[in-house]
Amino acid sequence: MPTTHRLFWWNLENLFDTVNSTNRTEKLQRTLNKELKGWTAAILSKKIAQLNKVITALNPDILGVCEVENLPVLQQLVDAMSTALNRPYKVLHQDTKDARGIDVAFIYDSSKYTPKGELFSLEVMRRNATRDIVQVQLQTKAGNLLVLLGNHWPARSDGKYESEPFRMMVGEVLSYWVKRIHEIEGKGASIVAMGDFNDEPFDRSLVEYAKSTHISKQIENSTTTDYLYNLSAACINGKMGTYVFGNEINVLDQFLVSKAIAVKTKLSRFSVAAPVRICHDAVPGMVKGEYNAPVKFGRPAEASTFNKEGFSDHLPIALTLEEK
Repeated sequence: MPTTHRLFWWNLENLFDTVNSTNRTEKLQRTLNKELKGWTAAILSKKIAQLNKVITALNPDILGVCEVENLPVLQQLVDAMSTALNRPYKVLHQDTKDARGIDVAFIYDSSKYTPKGELFSLEVMRRNATRDIVQVQLQTKAGNLLVLLGNHWPARSDGKYESEPFRMMVGEVLSYWVKRIHEIEGKGASIVAMGDFNDEPFDRSLVEYAKSTHISKQIENSTTTDYLYNLSAACINGKMGTYVFGNEINVLDQFLVSKAIAVKTKLSRFSVAAPVRICHDAVPGMVKGEYNAPVKFGRPAEASTFNKEGFSDHLPIALTLEEK
């Protein structure tokens, strides 16, 4: 029987270490001073418990995450996951030079996968360093390789169109990186790019620069391996998104796959077993209101939005692959 692989992505919304953590540089401590006011060990523990409720319900084989400050705080979450699910999870993480110290990482079940090669990260510069694109390679028990690319693209905080050139730049880098992976691993490379792209599937950064498409014929008929197939475009329905800003429902968190996964050929080792879904109901109370906004946890420093029964300002997404 084919083996299934349950992949998830989740922006964990500011999973910071405690306010005066010894794991934080003095410079970063000054940067985060105001926003971490009241972020105690007890609050961090509650945040991890809330995240773990959802993750336990999802029961992932692989979980890509972003907005985590460092390995020690992420390890607390991994330990909670391992205990709750009785699975030997491990983490692949690398510190970046992001101004707020938030990173991208992968958590995986070490009984199902073995890391191969080095963890790669590419520092993407705008005026200052932004979050790295992180690449890990996990080998399955059958000996097939999954190449995973974790993304957290520059935010829209300065305005969607004002900040768009930065995301275009990262999209171009991602496209080049995918091309290089194919040059090294061959046309049959099984690549899954996942992340919080801070743009939607039809935006220019993803379509023109990252060379992703939601049109199956376009990737089927392509004579190159440049294109990625955006599986999350099908999630756009105006009723549910991964992130809500005011009354705008956005699908910012996405899965993109290489041609070898999107189109079944003799080179394919994995295929898509089920459509990408937005996990809004893993546990009760994950969304609220007419726009199905994610119920965020927030921070004590922003008392009006702080909610110890919340989870994250993004919803997780799920992708199931089937292995030959």
